[in-house]
Amino acid sequence: MNAAPAIQKLLDELERLPGIGPKSAQRIAYWILNTDAATALRLAEAIVEVKETVHFCSRCFNYAQDDVCEICASDRRDASIICVVSEPRDIPPIERTMVFKGVYHVLGGALSPMENIGPDDLHIAELLRRLVTEDVQEVVLATNPNVEGETTAAYLARIIKPLGVTVTRLASGLPVGGDLEFADEVTLGRAIESRLPL
Repeated sequence: MNAAPAIQKLLDELERLPGIGPKSAQRIAYWILNTDAATALRLAEAIVEVKETVHFCSRCFNYAQDDVCEICASDRRDASIICVVSEPRDIPPIERTMVFKGVYHVLGGALSPMENIGPDDLHIAELLRRLVTEDVQEVVLATNPNVEGETTAAYLARIIKPLGVTVTRLASGLPVGGDLEFADEVTLGRAIESRLPL
């Protein structure tokens, strides 16, 4: 069955979104068609607004609508602790824990020789500048626990430690409520290496 050209155009655009296949695109498209015009317009306006007003924070490279993001602008955050993440999307899960009270620095990716992503392609120079110009006591490396993330963390630790700043890494291992029998060897090995005294 061929869709009307306008519907097909919408389906094609929706399918370009990450994680959206043909069936999901079809569900979303038909939801848009069946919803009232005001709701569809609000969605369209929200997309246009976010593209026009959101940019990278000039200090940490998180998403921001002002020159600096809300976290950098807050006087309730501990600026002496910087949590380094690969992408802005890595910040909300950490924030949801309500445990970390410091600030962030977004690298804009991870080192990946296979994809020709080297140190000059990331916001590493800006991080080092912050460590020299701001009173930073600790850098928490919160890159992903995969090959690229581990490579990035090791590289950053090597260049930050000589500056006299404490470098820590997020512990990794077993999830709460997980069973040992279902854990893979790498995760279980990390849990053993990251064990804590009681």
